[in-house]
Amino acid sequence: MTKQTVSDKDKKMAHRCLECPLCDSARRKQRGFAFWFVKLVEGTLCPYCKAYERVYGRKAHEPAPGEPE
Repeated sequence: MTKQTVSDKDKKMAHRCLECPLCDSARRKQRGFAFWFVKLVEGTLCPYCKAYERVYGRKAHEPAPGEPE
């Protein structure tokens, strides 16, 4: 298994995912349309969600560590 390095571009793109209202809602609420939609597109269509996963090591819809579920 190879470890992938995270570039500055990945970090900037992951930051866009953090600022995205749809992804933010999915991470906070863990249910509803936003959650379903982000789960649907994060791995295939959205480059920002892909970068988020590379940088933070979790899917864009998963809650951040320390956040109440």
